[in-house]
Amino acid sequence: MKSEIVAEAARTTLDGSIPFPEVVRKLMETGVEYYHVDYVALQKTYYSASGEIIKTPINYEGLPSVSADFNADALRMAILDSQQNGQHYRDFSKRAMSAGVQGYIAFLRGQRVTYWGRNGDQHVEWFPGAKPANA
Repeated sequence: MKSEIVAEAARTTLDGSIPFPEVVRKLMETGVEYYHVDYVALQKTYYSASGEIIKTPINYEGLPSVSADFNADALRMAILDSQQNGQHYRDFSKRAMSAGVQGYIAFLRGQRVTYWGRNGDQHVEWFPGAKPANA
């Protein structure tokens, strides 16, 4: 992984200057296999298949605390708003945290994101156009 490419992808995600599919493409090209967003620690950790790790901050101010209750419907609405209307990542993060999302892992090769809450509740969202292998 090239740290400067990962850092640039993180920065452009936070400032909303490129869409998610472009971020995924750049990350995969530099060897990122998956990344973990931690809304409690306000950081992202990127992982390569060879075990390399790069951490970047989520440096938004004024984010809410992660809600104690996981609301999968509110999360799905936030995801849909991002996919269909290009919602800014800051707004998505606020809505996800308010919906009880403590963190998520974006599996780039697996084309899905697993979100979870403080009690272990989970929601799996497939990338647009991707399908489960056994579907």
